[in-house]
Amino acid sequence: MADKNPGAAMGAAGRAPSADRADAIRNVVLVGHSGAGKTTLTEQLLTATGTIQRAGRVEDGSTVSDFDEVEVRQQRSVNLALAPLTHNGVKINLLDTPGYADFVGDLRAGLRAADAALFVVSAAEGVDGLTQMLWQECARVGMPRAVVITKIDHQRADFDEVLAACQDAFGDGVAPLYLPVITNGHVNGLIGLLSQKFYNYATGARTEKDPGAEYESRIEEHRGVLIEGIIQESEDESLMDRYLQGDPIDTKVLIEDLEKAVARGSFYPVLCSGIGVGAMEVLELITQGFPSPLEHPLPEITTVDGKPVKDVSCDPDGPLVGEVVKTTSDPYVGRISLVRIFSGTLRPDMTVHVSGHGLAERGHEDHDVDERIGTLTCPLGKQQRPVPKAVAGDIVAVAKLSRAETGDTLSEVERPLLMTAWQMPDPLLPVAIQARSKADEDKLSQALARLVAEDPTLRLENNPETKQLVLWCMGEAHTDVLLDRLSKRHGVEVERVELRVPLRETFGGRCQAMGRNVKQTGGHGQYAICHIEVEPLPSGGGFEFVDKIVGGVVPRQFIPSVEKGVRSQMERGVVAGYPMVDVRVTLYDGKAHSVDSSDMAFQIAGQLALKEAAAKVSTLLLEPVDELSVLVADDHVGSVMSDLSSRRGRVLGTEPVGTGHTLVKAEVPQLEIIRYAIDLRSISHGTGTFTRTFLRYEPLPSHLAGKVAAE
Repeated sequence: MADKNPGAAMGAAGRAPSADRADAIRNVVLVGHSGAGKTTLTEQLLTATGTIQRAGRVEDGSTVSDFDEVEVRQQRSVNLALAPLTHNGVKINLLDTPGYADFVGDLRAGLRAADAALFVVSAAEGVDGLTQMLWQECARVGMPRAVVITKIDHQRADFDEVLAACQDAFGDGVAPLYLPVITNGHVNGLIGLLSQKFYNYATGARTEKDPGAEYESRIEEHRGVLIEGIIQESEDESLMDRYLQGDPIDTKVLIEDLEKAVARGSFYPVLCSGIGVGAMEVLELITQGFPSPLEHPLPEITTVDGKPVKDVSCDPDGPLVGEVVKTTSDPYVGRISLVRIFSGTLRPDMTVHVSGHGLAERGHEDHDVDERIGTLTCPLGKQQRPVPKAVAGDIVAVAKLSRAETGDTLSEVERPLLMTAWQMPDPLLPVAIQARSKADEDKLSQALARLVAEDPTLRLENNPETKQLVLWCMGEAHTDVLLDRLSKRHGVEVERVELRVPLRETFGGRCQAMGRNVKQTGGHGQYAICHIEVEPLPSGGGFEFVDKIVGGVVPRQFIPSVEKGVRSQMERGVVAGYPMVDVRVTLYDGKAHSVDSSDMAFQIAGQLALKEAAAKVSTLLLEPVDELSVLVADDHVGSVMSDLSSRRGRVLGTEPVGTGHTLVKAEVPQLEIIRYAIDLRSISHGTGTFTRTFLRYEPLPSHLAGKVAAE
């Protein structure tokens, strides 16, 4: 860290950084809300190490990690991007993630590939709910973390206020290592709290001197808190007694204990950054405080048939185990897979086993295939720089793995293995689309297959009832990006259409009806008459067919024909074209002809009988009702319950979950929650999540039923 090693070794611009040992690698994911400054911080770190000559700007579309056309247009990250660099002989794989909730799939992929996380918080905007949720998620898996407060040179920046907000939101163990020195709105440099030195950036290069007397009280206030926090995490129990007795503690000892605590994930230093300020301090924390892949436990590994495997570690000479954390499809280059190597060494022209399991419900069929590795590259924005190999702990791009999808495992052909898939949220925003033309329709299937392979948060559904093609997305922004990629990348134009919710029909009462199918022509005619009685069944009762024919008025071989005709008409509906459910049909009389009666004649008679019954007695439209489980911060429980009630929902109850959160359970019609993924985010300020499970069908209110029937 800057207090320990003020010098810095620059990387070489244009040359792909490499590492032969896992202990010379740091995999760091940048996490934070949209606009916090993750991409800008990445540019500063790349510039500080000489990886690029000049920092780009998000507003100009010139940054390394935001190179996708959509990102340039929208001026925000929507993809996980890798930005490798070298500092002091250590290769750092920076993983820049999107900060918008719709792209949580790429964010989770970044967390999977990384061994530590930098939480980026804007000094002008503070901590949002999504960032707090991600901090808790990292805490559950024990991921080491640090905080970088960015934009300290912004006109609305308030470092002290945001620091207090971070300590309040993230809990114990959060303490600053540096304090910014701001004069007339300009950041001149940083004060190291352990070294008590002023690192001056006024001339562009970092110089070191003693801080002035005017900073003594501020330094002493924060330095005491920092030292106490470090000592509490120290493995040397005598330090606390020495500190309380007033004995001086060697700065070198404090720094060593700090680095151990950060690597363990029990202490969370706060740094700060602005234009031209703070990059070196961040780099030194990453290289000296964050753990190498050797110190980070591997995800659970099994054989393809699910048997646990325990003998795999982060060893370049061990069995090959890698995971595809990101897949992109380029119309010119083909499929590119970003792979984290957890064990072994990956080389070009190797043949590997590709395993993908557990995401069949989202359109990713289980697969086990052997594929040949193409070129290995170290990506930097659009650049793909070839590398000779990738050792355990490293992250590399692999070209032209035709079957590999996001989340797949790469292993040895002789010993196929499978990594347990990381947790992905369910996509809960349904969007119905249709091809704009016949030419688009021909290309749509292949283009959608590529999108599904890239994005495990996307689910593709061909609804057999509504005959609609439905994309299940994370939100409106996710939808816009997907449709943009269909158009720009794959040349397929689609239109959004109104989503149809699969309703049902049933009878509102009991009645009798006759189906008469009598047609005499010059040739073979049709003769079938059947008398039926229909009555509704309780919800979930399905369909019952009762045979009460006596005396052979309907020959035995034609009774199944009547049932077949009734079932056929029920599938097509009798009022609004929706399937009919919860009905008992009793066949009690009929007539047949020795020559003109046939299987088809009685099928048609059964259909006509059901139609006549619908004309005699009222029919009801039924709507599907889901059970919703909404997890929300306590502050928003009232708003959520009120909103659910306005959607014709019935709140079943609430229960506390952890600290500060409540689970709200309710029954809500599907018609009312088509866009609930968007609405809940607005109500809960981005912190609410929900799951939905089909419950049953219930009668649609008459004013809505009339509208649907008319349509």
